[in-house]
Amino acid sequence: MISRKLSLLLPVLLLAACAVAPRPADTSVRFETASVAELPQWQQQAAGESLTALQQSCKAVAKKPEWSGVCRTAAAVPANDAAAVRRFFETQFQAWKLRDGERDSGLITGYYEPLLNGSRVKTARTPYPLYGVPADLLTLDVPPAERAKSVLVARRGSGNKLTLRAGATVAGPGEVEVRPADFPSDGRTNKLRGRLVGQRLRPYYTRAEIEQGQGVGSAPVLAWVENPVELFFLQVQGSGRIQLEDGSFLRVGYAEQNGYAYQSIGRWLVDRGELTLADASMQGIQDWIKAHPGRQQELFNVNPSYVFFKPLAHAEGGPLGTLGVPLTDGYSIAVDPRYIPLGAPVYLSTTWPLSNQPLVRLVHAQDTGGAIRGPIRADFFWGFGTEAGMYAGRMKQPGSLWILLPKGMKPSQAI
Repeated sequence: MISRKLSLLLPVLLLAACAVAPRPADTSVRFETASVAELPQWQQQAAGESLTALQQSCKAVAKKPEWSGVCRTAAAVPANDAAAVRRFFETQFQAWKLRDGERDSGLITGYYEPLLNGSRVKTARTPYPLYGVPADLLTLDVPPAERAKSVLVARRGSGNKLTLRAGATVAGPGEVEVRPADFPSDGRTNKLRGRLVGQRLRPYYTRAEIEQGQGVGSAPVLAWVENPVELFFLQVQGSGRIQLEDGSFLRVGYAEQNGYAYQSIGRWLVDRGELTLADASMQGIQDWIKAHPGRQQELFNVNPSYVFFKPLAHAEGGPLGTLGVPLTDGYSIAVDPRYIPLGAPVYLSTTWPLSNQPLVRLVHAQDTGGAIRGPIRADFFWGFGTEAGMYAGRMKQPGSLWILLPKGMKPSQAI
């Protein structure tokens, strides 16, 4: 979810690569009430798939008191009765239209689950490693108030986690000195990711350094794949499937990241005059790489972020989003959870990629992404494989969003 997952110039995002930052004091964001029955094109909605996606969300939110009754009712609604599904949403939910100042429209992009060819062993056909988390990558959660301090002290915890020693400024034996100013920050996460140099935590290696072999000597190789370009975009998406030589599939998802914010390679190409804004889609970038194979690594190194993966046990359905439930093709979105609560239905009004044809449906906030920032912002999950990738890579559409919350709940209570 990881994408996930970038800028306006590369609308394919990480599925689950970002922690949630505290909600900002943003007085420009407003929520306007609306009746579900009066949403645009509501009566034309064949909402069975949307009900199924809500039932997935309920696996995560049903224990919350405000959602328990809604989820019990949803379980009894027949998904093949469109009128009954619409009545369910009309009676159980209140819609809230998102506005940002005077704007009621924002950016809708797309992402997907890619398929790569690979092998469990390195071969001439599959020379590119898909890494798990390196043993020397350490993480430390630093609250914002502590981030402003010049020196912190941490202890080793379980696994690769460090924990702060409150009030300490001098590292004792077996402890770690941390200087927050050493580390990059994009304001969205309180987690530092680094490696030990003596007793001091230093930033982890950049993509360029990792591609040269630094750090990954302690990382397990989950698979070896054919195509380095597809591997790069797998990192952008945050999850995918590897088809192995015996025809079986290995499903992988985001496990950890090296601590650097994503830098858009599409923006870099446009800024240098290598591509036009219109051509800076995923497909356009792939075409540029084919035309400039000798500059492929130069382009990839523009993005210092590097994603490490883990095998996923579930074989059926979509990849797991940040909510912890499988995504539903065409009915799941990634959102900024500072404004849209994970698990909530969201009515989306946009258009198909590179088209004015309306794309209006009830989707569900089940994922987050590194570039999904702001109130009227969503990443639409197209599904698995090549066709889904074509739609996702071309989607940069304006759109409007309505959050659906159980009646009696206000957005301020849900976020």
